[in-house]
Amino acid sequence: MEPATTKESVDHVDVLIVGAGPAGMMMALWMARCGVKARIVDKRGSKPLSRQIFNGQADGLQCRTLEIFDSFGFANRAWIESNHMLEICFWNPDETGKIQRSGRIPDTIPGISRFQQVVLHQGRIERFFLDAIESTSPIRVERGVLPTSLELDASLVEDPEAYPITIKLRHLTEEEATPKQVATSANGVVAQDGLFRSNLAADDTAELLRGAELNSKANTVETVKAKYVLGADGAHSWVRKQLGFSLEGESTDYIWGVLDIVPITDFPDIRMRCAIHSANSGSIMVIPRENKLVRLYIQMTTTEKTGEASSRADRSKINPELILQAAQKIIAPYKLTYRTLDWWTAYQIGQRVGTHFSANERIFLAGDAVHTHSPKAGQGMNVSMQDAYNLGWKIASVVKGTSHRSILKTYEAERSQIAHDLINFDHKFSRLFSGRPAKDVMDEEGVSLEEFKDAFQKGNMFASGIAVDYGKSIIVAKPSSTGTLENGTSESDLAVQTAQSLATNVKLGMRMPSAKVLNQSDARPWHFQERLPSNGTWRLVLFVGRLGLPECRQEMTKMCEPLGAPQSFLRRFTPQGGRYDSVIEVLTVHAGPRTDYTVFDFPKVLRPYDEVDGWDYNKIFVDDDSYHEGHGQLYEYLGISPDKGCAIILRPDQYVSYIGPVGDYESIDKFFSSFMVDQTTRN
Repeated sequence: MEPATTKESVDHVDVLIVGAGPAGMMMALWMARCGVKARIVDKRGSKPLSRQIFNGQADGLQCRTLEIFDSFGFANRAWIESNHMLEICFWNPDETGKIQRSGRIPDTIPGISRFQQVVLHQGRIERFFLDAIESTSPIRVERGVLPTSLELDASLVEDPEAYPITIKLRHLTEEEATPKQVATSANGVVAQDGLFRSNLAADDTAELLRGAELNSKANTVETVKAKYVLGADGAHSWVRKQLGFSLEGESTDYIWGVLDIVPITDFPDIRMRCAIHSANSGSIMVIPRENKLVRLYIQMTTTEKTGEASSRADRSKINPELILQAAQKIIAPYKLTYRTLDWWTAYQIGQRVGTHFSANERIFLAGDAVHTHSPKAGQGMNVSMQDAYNLGWKIASVVKGTSHRSILKTYEAERSQIAHDLINFDHKFSRLFSGRPAKDVMDEEGVSLEEFKDAFQKGNMFASGIAVDYGKSIIVAKPSSTGTLENGTSESDLAVQTAQSLATNVKLGMRMPSAKVLNQSDARPWHFQERLPSNGTWRLVLFVGRLGLPECRQEMTKMCEPLGAPQSFLRRFTPQGGRYDSVIEVLTVHAGPRTDYTVFDFPKVLRPYDEVDGWDYNKIFVDDDSYHEGHGQLYEYLGISPDKGCAIILRPDQYVSYIGPVGDYESIDKFFSSFMVDQTTRN
């Protein structure tokens, strides 16, 4: 037996990502787009079986997630391949106990986004990430790699050039890295199960380590020095345990089974998203998927006693046959069976949030590593990816030397609040779903149809991801009710105050809404969000109003004269040799009419010039009618007066940081100066 060997060299990376699920992939994509040296490792294997993304897993994609995908350039792939969720049907027992359709609502609130909720196999989503990463970067997922030790030198955490984290990685054999996940269906069909990922399964990290130590085929152990580490390694997170952090919360007795099947049924709404409550047998959530598949979330335990000792399911005996039998009782008198079983799993409902999201703003946790909940609301994968979407650009800007480390404190402040909001939402939603329907108005222990439907409708905005609202911080200059920022600093420490009233429908701390605008130079219509790609760049958007009004033109000139000067913040915060829009991009939207102007009627700083590429024709837009796609009415949609206009600062993740007058250069300079690195003073 050969012992594991250690490589003589030590690798140095800016960012090490542990876990190659959706959160880890999102982080890796940010690093790829921002040109940061990174590695991403996952303990699952690399041979053909395990290189495939396992069947099942998460599948719901919410509105905001699709907007994020679009900012990276692959939302169209998800949109085309996915099953679109347009309506939710509610089924409840009538006075005789028979289930009947009792209501319908739209699945996505109309008008909140240019995208609606869809469902698509997680494997395809991870494929999109892999393709996007590989198209722009040498970063590749390293599979069958397990971290074994983690050290953080606290004396080095504030040194921006230091590598304070030392982590050892063991390369597993293919056999060790491949989970055992095959089961047999009731019809003798072999199907993959997801129990190895379920919270009903024990953590297998220690077993993998023991196996690697004993297996003579184990490869090497290497040492990696990193500036930053992200633990995106799931609910059993090894990184979290090494930090001594824990998840706090509670679990319930409710156990749910999940079947991905091609159903054979006479239930009429099988291709609709459905919430089905039976009188005494529990509940089902129906999620129609791509390729004729339907996912069924099936309650295996109920609060109703049926004369047996207990209605709780024996988790050790849960299998596809048992889950199907439970589904058949709930959906009766309709018939349900299948010939094709694609995947199955089971889980116990619980809600838990991590005690900390980072250690010294050097080691971070994201996704299931720091919050867990039930999957029926379609939030897990979405919130996990949005954790990393929030964090990735911040770390990239610090690594590249354009931002101070102070912005990293905003990750825990912002995402911890979202996690707690999610847990509160899921706590109420899952208990309503798992509860027994009320028999009549006097049944106080039962769940009424009205109560459940109301919770569903109110939860739709939260579930969409559009409702994310980040609190006041060094990068969100909005008023707070307490005078204290979420990270504990005083409100007076902020450089500027902003004017929400200038754009009443653009909310500070929330993502920038979108409507159609036209490119001034060629009249092409664009959704405004399409001009905000995720490349690590801040945006200063000048809504300069009607330029035929002297006051609007004066305000534009008042901003552009200092903006184009040699000591402008545009130049101070751009590294030497960097492109003019690599750190802060200036976009202009005027109120038209388009045909009265050309791009050369605008100050030079708004249409930058490059010696090789010439004038940049993609910075100036107009809110006007298009030939083929109507009028976006962007000023009206955003609540901006075309007689006044305003200036809006957008973070690299499209969230709104600042709203103020067009001509207030000084406040915008102060805002950026509070956290950006002056490149003219760097050694």
